[in-house]
Amino acid sequence: MTSPAIPDPNRVLIFDTTLRDGEQSPGASMNLPEKLEIARTLEALGVDIIEAGFPVASPDDFAAVKAIAEQTTRARICALARALTGDIDRAAEAVRPAGARARIHIFLATSAIHRQFKLNKVKEEIVKQARDSVAYARTLCDDIEFSPEDASRTEPEFLAEVVQAVIAAGARTVNIPDTVGYAYPNDYADLITYLRAHVANIDQAVISVHCHNDLGLAVANSLAAVRAGARQVECTINGIGERAGNCSLEEVVMAMRVRKDMFAGITTGITSSHLYGASRLVQSITGLTVQRNKAVVGDNAFAHESGIHQHGMMKNPECYEIMTPQSVGVPDTNLVLGKHSGRAALGARLTKLGMPVGDDDLGKVFEAFKRLADRKKEIYDGDLIALIEEVVRGTTLSVWKLDYLHTSAGTEAIATATVRLSKDGTTVTDAATGDGPVDAVVKVLQRICGVSAAVEDYRLRAVTKGGDAQGEVSMRVRVVSPEAPDGVVVGGKGLSTDIVQASCLAYLDAINRSSYLIGRLDYRVTPTEEGSGSPGVRKSGSRTA
Repeated sequence: MTSPAIPDPNRVLIFDTTLRDGEQSPGASMNLPEKLEIARTLEALGVDIIEAGFPVASPDDFAAVKAIAEQTTRARICALARALTGDIDRAAEAVRPAGARARIHIFLATSAIHRQFKLNKVKEEIVKQARDSVAYARTLCDDIEFSPEDASRTEPEFLAEVVQAVIAAGARTVNIPDTVGYAYPNDYADLITYLRAHVANIDQAVISVHCHNDLGLAVANSLAAVRAGARQVECTINGIGERAGNCSLEEVVMAMRVRKDMFAGITTGITSSHLYGASRLVQSITGLTVQRNKAVVGDNAFAHESGIHQHGMMKNPECYEIMTPQSVGVPDTNLVLGKHSGRAALGARLTKLGMPVGDDDLGKVFEAFKRLADRKKEIYDGDLIALIEEVVRGTTLSVWKLDYLHTSAGTEAIATATVRLSKDGTTVTDAATGDGPVDAVVKVLQRICGVSAAVEDYRLRAVTKGGDAQGEVSMRVRVVSPEAPDGVVVGGKGLSTDIVQASCLAYLDAINRSSYLIGRLDYRVTPTEEGSGSPGVRKSGSRTA
């Protein structure tokens, strides 16, 4: 593509709309400090354009866009507006602090169904309104983007007419949205090709694409459009957005990077090692959990449980991984030990723990491991060390056991917890207060067991039905000790009809597992370099149990 509007024809601009379209996901509303934190992360990630919001929608949206325009330094800051003078004025005011980095993004529906039922306008009225709105916006801001909403369902001839009119009026970017996720990759690519052939002034603007995921094709459609000549992709972190979401930023970027054979010479400005951190930040702020099998950034993206896969990974990671975990900010491959794992993976993990065993003993441990794996979905390092102690050395390590638990809490009362634990014939009773009953339990358990252990992840699920349903609490706890100054991360589980008791049992389980791990490791945990300041990226200077 040769175009005066595109200095580098091989550069694909990444337009992130997490703060605008992404926030439209039900339950994903963010406050101003959260939006600013995400905006700073997007800048560090290398996003070219940040669509910060829809200023006319509310005073809070206006304030957020204005604050982001003031506090960012590199990315273009974009505000959305309908093709209405009032919207455009509000958008221009919001992005003004960004100076030369300011952009106004105007949209107007063009498809027949929208013209008839939503706008009640004929084609000539649509063309005039689109052209006039862009011309007016250019008097307020130099960088204007125009989107013919529902472009993928608009008649190609009429779409070309609208696109040509808005470019003539001053639009520097024309976005071709697949607003309802209706497009199919081949057809969508053909539409981009059609516009490039039938819009006389198309070389004066960047062609952008904005795809929704209603049929699960948002990334595929965006990639097809890039191959057809589009040079801006509109996307969101984790693919969040209206309905089924938007094109996922991490997926579309890594697809172009990994499949260089399909995208020869194509580059983006994204620092891919920051993707995992950005994903985790957005997940934390919005509360929208990333599914475990999410491509690129999901918990299972670099996890392998199958014995065949694990064996191949140990021979050569490229057998089953097409990109390194470090390339997207994930510390390392995770060979998950479960019921599908083989002897080779078990032996490798034991060696990594500093507890290698001979072939005969490995056979005994593997049999015990398989029995345990039938009861547990995932086996942690603490479980393995316990198996070694029991199967190979014929001993059982001593652990803290819960004898008694009492908590009290209320709207007018300070939450307290009284706990009695026993270990090796010794009984210890103590009490503590906290922000809630679970917090009080955690504090008293730390005091009795003499550990510093912070809860990093807490999950609760019902495992039975009815009013007396049992709840299973799963925790990830980081335990710090003189032997492991950077901490070990251990998992714990507890099951009870009482949520507080289940939480107590899970936390105690994690503490016991940490004692297995810390007391028997023959190496010190040392941090490793993790890139250049990646925001929110988990450091790899700890072991996971």
